[in-house]
Amino acid sequence: MTAPLVASALPLPLLRRGKVREVYEVDAGMLLLVASDRVSAFDVVLREPVPNKGAVLTQLSAFWFQRLAAVISSHFLTADADEIVARLPQLADHRSALTGRAMLVRRTTPVPFECVVRGYITGSAWAEYRQSGTLAGESLPPGLIESAKLDPPIFSPATKADVGHDENVTFRHVVSALGRQLAEQLKHASLGLYESGRAYAAPRGIIIADTKFEFGTTADGRLLVIDEILTPDSSRFWPADRYTPGRSQPSFDKQPLRDYLAGLRQDGRWDGNAPPPPLPAEVVQATSDRYLEAYFRITGRRLEDAS
Repeated sequence: MTAPLVASALPLPLLRRGKVREVYEVDAGMLLLVASDRVSAFDVVLREPVPNKGAVLTQLSAFWFQRLAAVISSHFLTADADEIVARLPQLADHRSALTGRAMLVRRTTPVPFECVVRGYITGSAWAEYRQSGTLAGESLPPGLIESAKLDPPIFSPATKADVGHDENVTFRHVVSALGRQLAEQLKHASLGLYESGRAYAAPRGIIIADTKFEFGTTADGRLLVIDEILTPDSSRFWPADRYTPGRSQPSFDKQPLRDYLAGLRQDGRWDGNAPPPPLPAEVVQATSDRYLEAYFRITGRRLEDAS
């Protein structure tokens, strides 16, 4: 693949720059998303990029958008650099910033909630359950252990936070904010995408423990799934052959990086605030390898073979 990309600079109007992606305006109906190799941990963007991370997020999302189109349509148009340049000739000199990591999408009005589906109890859900036996204030069955499977999976929406962490809310909160019809659409689509995705991933050795989806509405009122979908950044991917209920699980994401930084915090060598400490090359490489392995297991292709 191409050299790591810290930030893109394309001759298009920049709509916004997030922790990972730049979003460019193409015209009234389309946007161009470019996933960099930037990485954050503990809400701090680190100096070192993780090679291939942006391409994994883009190409894996493209794979899922096409595979799960029967569940709900998406904003996806193409993630092929040649097709993007054919539509936008002004980007011909910027192919290196597009290859693998750029996606042309339909423009939508984003729905202001993260649509989280939890198939296993972990993370913030486990922390709340351990304290009060609830998730977003609603009771869960007694006696669950960490990383236990939830059957059926739970739709657990959250607010979108520009700074800090999202906040879990009840489905009733979403109904109150958006109306019953749209809230039910979001719940149905989220559960359908999750069930289809985890059924596909399971025989490939990956447990999709939980995930979050984002949705948007088109000018004519259609609901589409947007942003990224079922990636190591938006989901917890666990290796099935190492799954052991009753503890936290290894995962196909930036776990090596988080573990290293957590060790620095525990030893008092980093206070968790910017500026971040430098990352050893082996930690960066181990993180990159996790993303590449997740892509290969799910798609059956090496990243360099992706179109």
